[in-house]
Amino acid sequence: MIDEGYIKFRSDWKESAALSHAEIQELLKWRKPLYAAGLIGHYADIGIGYGNLSTRAGSDGQFIISGTQTGELSNPENQHFALVTAYDIARNTVQSTGATEASSESMTHAAIYELDPAIRAVVHVHSQELWVGLKNVVPCTDKRIGYGTPEMAQEFRRLFQQTDFSESGVAIMAGHDEGLISTGATVGEAAERMLSLYRKFCPD
Repeated sequence: MIDEGYIKFRSDWKESAALSHAEIQELLKWRKPLYAAGLIGHYADIGIGYGNLSTRAGSDGQFIISGTQTGELSNPENQHFALVTAYDIARNTVQSTGATEASSESMTHAAIYELDPAIRAVVHVHSQELWVGLKNVVPCTDKRIGYGTPEMAQEFRRLFQQTDFSESGVAIMAGHDEGLISTGATVGEAAERMLSLYRKFCPD
């Protein structure tokens, strides 16, 4: 069962004008091939978007992330991104600003950025083929843990310490149907890690 699109943390969103950060152009550039591959998109039958990407920006701990329920957009613009300005994993809270509210995956992105300052970008996609084919091949989170929760934050810390996730930058979210995560020093590196898996394992 698809579990996607619902914000599970306490969101403190301050609506503002569209962001003007230069980093958004890089996010838009790499979102295009991810969307074209169907790794970011929309479940028409249940009316829920999926997939998001982010990059560090601003002060320490801040990052720009695609807005909630923007997966269906073929050509998003600056107003479809939010700046996460603060978060508290233990208290399950996220503060953001922008013309749209931050993605429901913001807590997971925040937790991954905490793992290593060298991680500058995070990509979250959906693919049934990759999710099934790569289980037990790449690091997997515990299937009992859902997305966007403090428990998922702890789970990525475990993967970083106990598996090759710190080197490969790719993981399966076993408790989040079809969900995969990739990281990188740049948005391009994070996106290309996922796109290369798509080209290798998914049929044309």
